[in-house]
Amino acid sequence: MKRIICIASVVFLCAFLFAKENIPSGYGGIQLGMSVDTVKQKLKENSDFGYHGDKDVSLLPGENRVLIETDAESGYSFGFLERCWFQFYNDKLYVITININKEKMDHYSIFNSLCKKYGNPDSVSPEKSVWANENISMSLERPLTLKYIDIKTFTELQNNSLVKPSGKEITREMFLDSL
Repeated sequence: MKRIICIASVVFLCAFLFAKENIPSGYGGIQLGMSVDTVKQKLKENSDFGYHGDKDVSLLPGENRVLIETDAESGYSFGFLERCWFQFYNDKLYVITININKEKMDHYSIFNSLCKKYGNPDSVSPEKSVWANENISMSLERPLTLKYIDIKTFTELQNNSLVKPSGKEITREMFLDSL
């Protein structure tokens, strides 16, 4: 009996670890780490995103930052996607944000599907459910947004942010530390 429990535990642990390593790095042929030009080409090949060409591309404040915003609703009435954003830093895609059409899909169906494929989320809150490994964070956010993040690049940008904490934030932290 102990042997069966041990084997079942090992199988469960392997399945859990495999699921966490198997978190997708994107959707619809577009993957984190791709260059701006590669993503543009993939968007042209997949009409689900509603990419309209270079007019959907803009520069973000800061060095080496590009944003592609697509509108799948304009002219594509039967798709599941609405607006999508692709954020780049140093010509590499590091955030994919996909808004899903709430009239054609529901939060529970997507959540259930993600749980079946990738196991239970690492964290759950009323705002979002997150699946993550050391490289990728995939979240399902309310009302109905799917987000993929390159954790290393995102953390690097946060750490290098030019915005310093305000005096109010600093004193708040000092108070919390004193508890």
